[in-house]
Amino acid sequence: MSGAALGLEIVFVFFLALFLLHRYGDFKKQHRLVIVATLLAWYLCFLIVFILPLDVSTTIYNRCKLAVNSSPAESNGSYVTLAPSKQKCFKPWSYIPDGIMPIFWRVVYWTSQFLTWILLPFMQSYARSGGFSITGKIKTALIENAIYYGTYLLIFGAFLIYVAVNPKFNLQWNQLQTIGIAAANTWGLFLLVLLLGYGLVEIPRSHWNGAKRGYLLMKTYFKAAKLMTEKADAEENLEDVMEEVRKVSESIKYNHPLRKCVDTILKKCPTEYQERMGRNMDDYEDFEERQNSYPSEKSLVKLHKQVIYSVQRHRRTQVQWQILLEQAFYLEDVAKNETSATRQFVHTFQSQEPENKIVQYFYTPTVEWYWECLLRPWFYRVLAVVLATFSVIVVWSECTFFSTNPVLSLFAVFIQLAEKTYNYIYIEMACFLTIFFLSICVYSTVFRIRVFNYYYLASHHQTDAYSLLFSGMLFCRLTPPLCLNFLGLTHMDATISHRDAQPTAYTSIMGSMRVLSFIADGFYIYYPMLVVILCIATYFSLGTRCLNLLGFQQFMGDSEMTSDLIDEGKELIRREKRKRQRQEEGENRRREWKERYGNREDSTRNRVVHTEQKESSFSETNTNRPLSKYTRSNGRTERDRIELLQDAEPLDFNADSINDDPLESDSGRWQARKGMTERWQSRPKETCLKQLTLWKDFD
Repeated sequence: MSGAALGLEIVFVFFLALFLLHRYGDFKKQHRLVIVATLLAWYLCFLIVFILPLDVSTTIYNRCKLAVNSSPAESNGSYVTLAPSKQKCFKPWSYIPDGIMPIFWRVVYWTSQFLTWILLPFMQSYARSGGFSITGKIKTALIENAIYYGTYLLIFGAFLIYVAVNPKFNLQWNQLQTIGIAAANTWGLFLLVLLLGYGLVEIPRSHWNGAKRGYLLMKTYFKAAKLMTEKADAEENLEDVMEEVRKVSESIKYNHPLRKCVDTILKKCPTEYQERMGRNMDDYEDFEERQNSYPSEKSLVKLHKQVIYSVQRHRRTQVQWQILLEQAFYLEDVAKNETSATRQFVHTFQSQEPENKIVQYFYTPTVEWYWECLLRPWFYRVLAVVLATFSVIVVWSECTFFSTNPVLSLFAVFIQLAEKTYNYIYIEMACFLTIFFLSICVYSTVFRIRVFNYYYLASHHQTDAYSLLFSGMLFCRLTPPLCLNFLGLTHMDATISHRDAQPTAYTSIMGSMRVLSFIADGFYIYYPMLVVILCIATYFSLGTRCLNLLGFQQFMGDSEMTSDLIDEGKELIRREKRKRQRQEEGENRRREWKERYGNREDSTRNRVVHTEQKESSFSETNTNRPLSKYTRSNGRTERDRIELLQDAEPLDFNADSINDDPLESDSGRWQARKGMTERWQSRPKETCLKQLTLWKDFD
């Protein structure tokens, strides 16, 4: 099992990152470099979180070996307490051989730092650029990142000056490396505490509110009203941009030097707009024959950028609107089925996507009713209580992890109790649950926050390339300080615990923070205490109230604007529901009509085909066989048919007899029928019977 756990987690984390990226990104439409860079950033960050518990258990085993192999005279007191006997020092199932973890952490850490500080910012500007060539996009990305890179170089230079002026320090490569790591972790820890304070309160509260059907339905109505406004704005913005594209396309003709740029812009437009613009083009008119002012290449680059943004935003709002409608319809169905006496869940609308047969077999309407109407609310309440308990433990540990005697951090207490008995399974599970909960609080906030239309992670493949790359940058900057904070909470960091023990491989890569004492002894210890203030502010929704006062509509139960938006969203959902009901009723009527009269139409069609085949076979028989071979069973002879046609006297057509007066036309038809009747009566009886029989057989 040596190294097997590491290999399994590496493979598992890769597919986890790939699954999440597939949910938010679009592999078919987005650039491959964007997908690869984002996948690598997410993968490395998730990998650090999953592998760190193995590093902790391996470090505890290595400490045990050092304590056992050392003599009593040379042994430190901490070593004796850690390993009083050789029987307790056994190798864990997930033990990683010496020398692997330092190399692994070094590759993972520096790759993630290269991504977040150099590659991903450059790719952000490259992906958002409206240039028409690779060279143009690279040039735009370099210009946009000049200020960005210059700012960080200025900060790093300030640290270098501080170290150079201070006579206590010698400028060595290891110390410079530690200064760079400290600067990156300081920035990440500053943002980490902000996101963590929000997630520790909002995640348990969201699950508690998830058990309230009325609350979820009202919030969905509120989202519908806001999304409809955004959807209308996106449609209007797209129309304005497409109008500019149309004007540019009409002004720049086929032989203009910038026509290739216009064609590139047209390819990014929706299909209906491309067809509409294609019909209005006149490619036979040369641009030299008209003295017009043509747009420059710079203006076309700007227009190209606007087209990419407006099309992406319009597509995203359309998809989100359909998803929100499905959620609203489902919540309304849950509210209706709560009072159902049959205890079977009935949907207003059938699912548009085909369901799995296995799911249909086990997840029956009865099971769905018990889960949605009875079990799910209680499950969410219990889960919210468990998450709230974890949040309280985290807040307490963040405020007391610097205390080593006595040990007040609950996570450190749990790890030290397991360390005495060398229960590696318990150690790894405790470490994994702790860092996993911290990661959920931080990463879920990254997925939830929205900075206007600048940064927004939208599910169902609706996230743009810029937001994907920005999320990768945030993950790479937040994960290292998150892991250091976790090691501090569990007292596995020697800087916090002040123990003369072997550090973890991850801490050895980070270096000793004693180079910058005011950061190691001040900022890293006391700044995480601000999480208490942030949790209180989140609990009372101070940020939401401030945004609401600034004009950004937020969901607040005691706000008049919120009530108005809920009513508006409720009316929008009701309107869409009626529209979909009419569509389904029309489809049902067409289906019933087809089922009822489809067989008749098929039989009529078959009868017509059979008649045509019979007539064709009859004509072939007449042409191939002589007249003498006809019998009475096959009908009348050809002579009788010719006689019938000769005896029939059709009415004469006279254009002068046509009259617009209906009375005169009726009298004319009556006189024609009268004359025909007289002619039939004047004929012999045998001839009339013979002709009638022939007409009957012919039919």
